[in-house]
Amino acid sequence: MIRQRANFDWLLKELSDGVPGVQQIVVLSADGLRIARYGGDPDAADRLSAACAGLQSLAAAVGQEIPHSDGTMRMVIIEIDGGFFYLMAAGTGAYLAVLTDMTAEAGMVGNRMRDLVVRIGAHLTSPPRRGGQPV
Repeated sequence: MIRQRANFDWLLKELSDGVPGVQQIVVLSADGLRIARYGGDPDAADRLSAACAGLQSLAAAVGQEIPHSDGTMRMVIIEIDGGFFYLMAAGTGAYLAVLTDMTAEAGMVGNRMRDLVVRIGAHLTSPPRRGGQPV
């Protein structure tokens, strides 16, 4: 079971406040469990976390097809009608997801996400839940 990490609310708020257009931020484990969130409602964050688990797995599978790649997913960006979705690796077994509206500048979102991961990535590491078995 994943225990709630140290309170990241202020760091997630800082990311949201520093990038116009951010609607929701979720920190999640590789198996799709929400660790922390900012913005949006908890149920939406849980649904997003579950979807991200599948998306990161799909991205890793696609990455295996790229020559000279180890298949490690670093970032996925999806443009959706009305906004963008960003998913970034954020420590071993953890990810940072951000939903924005159309006004958000992609470069700024990616840079701020990377800065946040560098600052707190070690704290975002999420161990496997099944006694060390791959998830």
